[in-house]
Amino acid sequence: MTTTTASTAARATRVTASTRTKIKNGPAIWGAYVFLTVAAILWLIPLLWAVYTSLRPKADTDRLGYFSIGGSYGFSNFVQAWTQGGFLTYFGNSVFITILTVILTLFFASMMAFAVSRFSWRFNVTLLIMFTAGNLLPPQVLATPIFELFKLLQLPYSISDSGSLLNQLIGVVFANTGFQIGFCTFVLSNFMKAIPQELGEAARVDGAGVWTQYWRVIMPLTRPALAALGTLEVIFIYNDYFWPLILIQSGDRLPITTAINNLQGQFLSNYNLLSAGAIITVIPTLVIYLALQRQFVAGLTLGASKG
Repeated sequence: MTTTTASTAARATRVTASTRTKIKNGPAIWGAYVFLTVAAILWLIPLLWAVYTSLRPKADTDRLGYFSIGGSYGFSNFVQAWTQGGFLTYFGNSVFITILTVILTLFFASMMAFAVSRFSWRFNVTLLIMFTAGNLLPPQVLATPIFELFKLLQLPYSISDSGSLLNQLIGVVFANTGFQIGFCTFVLSNFMKAIPQELGEAARVDGAGVWTQYWRVIMPLTRPALAALGTLEVIFIYNDYFWPLILIQSGDRLPITTAINNLQGQFLSNYNLLSAGAIITVIPTLVIYLALQRQFVAGLTLGASKG
């Protein structure tokens, strides 16, 4: 009887403490909800307004005004933007640049992260700091040196019609890869450090070489991190506007982010058409994020509870 009474009292004490905690943290939780709701609404207003504008003909907007409701709605602006802007060609360029850049970035970053996180040698920390510090430099600072380097790097005309890396899609791939490797190396190295060292030791005991440890032991375990980084990199590279603008001069080789310029009139801007073009460019990244959302969240939260 005494034991039962003591157990009941302990449970009551825990319930009371839990209730007090909830009451104490209640205003903070509601404040967080209100803040996040307001932030989400403010974030969505420009996107929803662009969608609304893209569905209205320019004649109705000119007649009724941009901040108005009424008139007809349809997808004629999307059809006109797709044909007038040449989005199919630009989209193919973006797909080539994005896919190749993401593959090269994750491959080289994973190799570098494996070297600095799974082995103890003299310059592993130094190299990791150098790769991480490279992210602190804005691309604009190195635009001129990279442009001159690509111009002076001579290539056979059978490979490059410009005789250099300028005006070539592969040049944009190299530039983006170089600037993204540092960030991916930093993330992957921290992830690989959380993998028990015993796995590598067991692989070495079984006669596995460095490449086997990297490819068959570590890489399968880093798939969540690679999925999260791959999603981020697709968005980063696809939306990149700076390097294609610097390194490519031919209009038919620019990515889709520059196709909106073809919708810009010389003396008059059709903002309904521009909104439709902007929505078209956003759709691929939105689809990719929604398709990989589960892997993206899993990669970001994996290891969050580790001490």
